[in-house]
Amino acid sequence: MSAALCAGGLVMAAAAQQPPRPPQEQDVRADIRARVELVVVPVTVKDGSGRLVAGIRRDEFRIFEDDEEQEIALFSAEAFPLSVVLLVDNELPRSAAEKVEASIATIAAGLGPEDEATVMLFDQFPSEPEPFSVNNDEFFDRLKRVKLNQTFPGLGSAAMTGGPRVNQQAQSTGVPKQVGREPRKNKNLYDAVWAAGTLLRGKPRERRKVIFLISDGRNSRDNVNDYDKTLQLLLASDVSVYAVSVDERALRTGGDLARFARATGGDVYLGRSRADLETLYTRLTEQARHQYTLGYTPQRRDPTREYHEIEVRVRRSGLQLIAREGYFLAAP
Repeated sequence: MSAALCAGGLVMAAAAQQPPRPPQEQDVRADIRARVELVVVPVTVKDGSGRLVAGIRRDEFRIFEDDEEQEIALFSAEAFPLSVVLLVDNELPRSAAEKVEASIATIAAGLGPEDEATVMLFDQFPSEPEPFSVNNDEFFDRLKRVKLNQTFPGLGSAAMTGGPRVNQQAQSTGVPKQVGREPRKNKNLYDAVWAAGTLLRGKPRERRKVIFLISDGRNSRDNVNDYDKTLQLLLASDVSVYAVSVDERALRTGGDLARFARATGGDVYLGRSRADLETLYTRLTEQARHQYTLGYTPQRRDPTREYHEIEVRVRRSGLQLIAREGYFLAAP
C-alpha cells in the first residue's frame, strides 16, 4: 500500500471520528424556503424577571395545533434577519410626541447588516412609506427627520409620494390616502396596521416580519378594516406586532395594542420617558431577532377550518412563552 493511500486513509478515519457540524443558519432558512407546507412559529422565552432565556433544547419544546400535538420538524435558536415597518402615531399629545421624536432614531442602532426597515406615520390615514432601507445610516437619517403632528406627505424633507413598494413593485394597501388636506382629529389604527402588514406580506418566510407600533392606543370607529380582518392578514402573512404605548390606559385588558401583540406573538411595553423609550427600542429589536424557531407539518388538519390554534409548551417551570395564538391558511 502506498504512502499516499495510507495518508488518505488516516485523513478519512480522522474525519469520521470528528463530531458532525451543527446545521448552519443558512441551512435553516433554506429549509423554511423550500418546505412550503411547514408552519413556522417563532417563540420568545423569558424568565420570571423578563429576561430572554437561551439554551433551551429542541426536545424541551412541545407544540400543538387544534389541541393535537405535532412533531417538530424544524428547530433553530439562530437569529433571523428582520424586515421592519416602524408605524408611528402622528396624533400624539404634544409631550408624548416630543419624547418619541427625540428618541426614535435610536431604533436604527438595534438593526443589523441583514435587516431592512421603513417608517410610516398614521392618523386618519397612513402615510406613503419610502422603500425599505438596508442601510442603517440611511434609516437613521430618515428617523432624524421624523416630525410628528404635522400634515402629510413628508418625513421632514423626505417626500413620501411614491407609494409603497415591495421588491420595486407598487403595492396597494386598500386604505384611502390623505391628499392635500389637514388630518381630522381622529385616527384609524386598524387601517394603519393593515397598510403596514400589506407592505410585509410579500417578504420571504425566512425573515422575521415585524411591525414596531408606537402609539397611545386610541382608535376611531371609521376604519375601513376591522380588527378581525386586520389580524387575519397579519397571521396569514407571519407578521408580528411589537407595540410601545405612551399611554398607560392603552395597556388595559382588551386594548388594541395588547390584542395585536398577544395574538401575533409579539409584545407590548409602556414608555413613560425618553429614556424608557430608548431602552425599549433596543429591547424590541433584540427580542424580535432572538427567538427560537419551531416548524412542523400539520397532521390531520381539518380542511374545513380557516383558522387553526397554536399552543407552545416547554418542559421547564417558571418560564414565560410568547408565540402567536394561531394562523389562517389565507389572507383576506
